[in-house]
Amino acid sequence: MSRPEGFGEVEVQDAARRPRGPRRARGRLRRTLLAGLVAAAVVVPVTAAASPDVPAPVPAAVAEWAPAPSVYAAHLANLAQAARMAQDAGRTGRAAKLRAMEAGGTARFLAFDGRGRGRAVEVFGDVDTADRISVLVPGSDTTLDTYQRFRAGALALQQRLQAEHPRSAVVAWLGYDTPGTVSTTVLSADRADRAAGELGPFLSRLQQRTAPDARLSLLCHSYGSVVCARTRTGPKVTDMALFGSPGTGSGSAAALPTGARVWAGRGGADWIGHVPHVRLGGIGFGTDPVDPAFGARAFAAGPGGHSDYLKPGSPSLDSLARIVLGTAATAPRTGTATTALREVPRA
Repeated sequence: MSRPEGFGEVEVQDAARRPRGPRRARGRLRRTLLAGLVAAAVVVPVTAAASPDVPAPVPAAVAEWAPAPSVYAAHLANLAQAARMAQDAGRTGRAAKLRAMEAGGTARFLAFDGRGRGRAVEVFGDVDTADRISVLVPGSDTTLDTYQRFRAGALALQQRLQAEHPRSAVVAWLGYDTPGTVSTTVLSADRADRAAGELGPFLSRLQQRTAPDARLSLLCHSYGSVVCARTRTGPKVTDMALFGSPGTGSGSAAALPTGARVWAGRGGADWIGHVPHVRLGGIGFGTDPVDPAFGARAFAAGPGGHSDYLKPGSPSLDSLARIVLGTAATAPRTGTATTALREVPRA
């Protein structure tokens, strides 16, 4: 991989000669952002390729309060048509990925749009009867071309929840155009602001159709934590968990537009922990959510890396499930790492 222009020169600069004040802050930010991009390029050698020019049908028009089976059927039919159109256009890779999303005709989508990078909102379980519902919000490079890894995490969480609490459901919300891991868009909140404008209304609709005793949790990974931190949530959203977060753009959990309990955790091998959390001129996201100064409740994330939070059997998956189920207590802190969560009675 070629060295970014100026990267080596900045790193070897004598500390005694570094500029002071605002110029020094800009220099530190530049080093931070370049380091983050380089780290991302190392951890994710090939940024997921989007398919913006693949032909696809207009999303299915479904009445907002239509019965769930008819909603699922309409979007599944649209997905199948998108797969056929991609195949006919010679885009066999996208076509294969869309066919995998159909899951043999059993997938349940509340929304699907096969155009461009794509959008999809998939349900695991029964959101109409569940009383514990988690909404997963993904980070960068999550598109229809990489959807299966997102779906795998949602399935792992649902299986973990179902083992302890059958009235649970998971919603995998790919409802926005995620930025690329190695791109300038991942450094600002522009896409997160637009995404929050979609996620907020979705949560409102979801809360209206769920059971009266339902509790919702937002589980937000990486850049998805920037999205969640800008989203106004309703009264049924009781918990928001930020993990693998680059920051939120806010200085504290109390400043977020939600009444939910805010949790934060980071795996011991997550590369994002080595990127300083700074913000200058709309670039960067400021305070680290796992920093005690942010004011979030710490949860144990174990030794995993940036893509391991929903790995079956992992401490992070167990912690997130317990947050959703209402059986989690704040973990004691040891630096930025945390030990196991204590069990508390279910709320």
